[in-house]
Amino acid sequence: MRFDPEEFRKKAREHFEEAWYAGTRVITPPRSGDRYPRLSYRQARPHPVYSMIQRLRETYLSLGFDEACNPIIVEEHEVYRQFGPEARAVLDRVFYLGGLDRPNQGIGRAELEGIAGITGKQVGPDEEERLRELLQSYKKSAIDGDDLIHATSRVLGIDDGVTVEIYDRVFSAFKDLTPRSSRSTLRSHMTSGWFITLGEIWEKQPLPLRLFSIDRCFRREQEEGPTRLMSYHSASCVVAGEDVTIDEGKAVSRALLSAFGYTGFRFVPDEKRSKYYMPGTQTEVYARHPVHDWVEVATFGLYSPSALGEYGIGIPVMNLGLGVERLAMIAYHADDVRKLTFPQFFPVTFSDLEIARAIGLREEPETREGRDLAGAIHAAAIANGNAPGPCSFVAYKGPLSGREVTVHVEEPETGSRLLGPACGNEIFVHQGSVLGIPDTEKWKAVREEGVSTGLTYLSAVAALAAARIESGARCGEGAHIQVKMAKLPSDINIRIGDYAMRFITDNNRKVDVRGPVFLTVRSEVSG
Repeated sequence: MRFDPEEFRKKAREHFEEAWYAGTRVITPPRSGDRYPRLSYRQARPHPVYSMIQRLRETYLSLGFDEACNPIIVEEHEVYRQFGPEARAVLDRVFYLGGLDRPNQGIGRAELEGIAGITGKQVGPDEEERLRELLQSYKKSAIDGDDLIHATSRVLGIDDGVTVEIYDRVFSAFKDLTPRSSRSTLRSHMTSGWFITLGEIWEKQPLPLRLFSIDRCFRREQEEGPTRLMSYHSASCVVAGEDVTIDEGKAVSRALLSAFGYTGFRFVPDEKRSKYYMPGTQTEVYARHPVHDWVEVATFGLYSPSALGEYGIGIPVMNLGLGVERLAMIAYHADDVRKLTFPQFFPVTFSDLEIARAIGLREEPETREGRDLAGAIHAAAIANGNAPGPCSFVAYKGPLSGREVTVHVEEPETGSRLLGPACGNEIFVHQGSVLGIPDTEKWKAVREEGVSTGLTYLSAVAALAAARIESGARCGEGAHIQVKMAKLPSDINIRIGDYAMRFITDNNRKVDVRGPVFLTVRSEVSG
């Protein structure tokens, strides 16, 4: 294909500066010689669950709810107070907390010989006595486990690494430790915490109380699935006061969910009928969403007077709760809560735009003069692209790195033109593939559907030449840069981020930047 300088000239100035500042400087990683981190204009992405938590917090606060922090560790007897006889079934769904008993490690002849075998020296009587006292102090919890290794090292006068070996090979009591369960549980639902909190404050603060808490709950599911996690976030609120009725739940539901684009609401009696709710008040909230139509988003009800009485709470309490992950699944069109919450454990998908952002220059000039030089090389090459060889054109003459530099764009061979046909190729990302393509009818679909990186072969090589010339000028040396046939991205000074390259290969996409470039740039230094 014949190089067309007129067509190239039209497009070159449009994207050259944009490519330099908006493309290269955004995505090129810092080099070891950089004094400061490079500028980046990429907007950071929040996690969808935590983004939803923040939106819920802001909405609750705007509705006049004070934020509370409820206990995460709930004693077993609290569950019995809240659920009564039903607690035996409910407790099947909770995680009990366990721990290790501190071992009673003795010091006998076998242990002393084992220590000597590792350290190469006998344990003296004073050291033996201090070691016994140390292990007894640990048994009585006078010394924390984090400090035990270092404290032992000080007693024996050895390195911590050697002490670790002693505990691993000699102190057998530390090897056979088995966790024992306590009667403490992890909160399985926010209600467990609300009863404890309200029992402490309902008589000590002005009524009505309007509180919310968004935090983790833990449920021992048989297995996790597309809609179920063992650890999830509950966005829960309570309204406690003399005149609180079930209508309070409807009002809060409407106000809270309207902020998320829901418009119509249905309140349906919940057949599950949890024991801590007053009979006939447990209600499911269905809301109409412009995309998802009717979806179940929340549950509310009035706490049972008998459950409240267990905590001495003498006022009605309305509780409303919704699952943050469920709301996030709806908002982000997700079909699997596991992928939404833990995307790092699932195959990553990058859009063409995200791949394009991972493509930049391997080398580029560091100074403003160097960037001007790259532009000058680019302009001189365009202006004389069809000149037959042998030929040479001065692209730049002036100061660079404190020296006078003359830069030539040239073609030393007879029968060749200054620029090879591929110099005008532009790098696009299309359907996950990286392609260097000319502006022809054959590639029209790629140009219309794909994402341009803003880089041409010529602009990338011009940056390479400017960087090498700039580096040479600092040392008072000229430079000679010649790019012939491009086969790999590195041949034309293009770098593709490792993560993007991994995605491309894992998904059987391709990188094709082949083409005849045949560009030569030479510099002379004087002064």
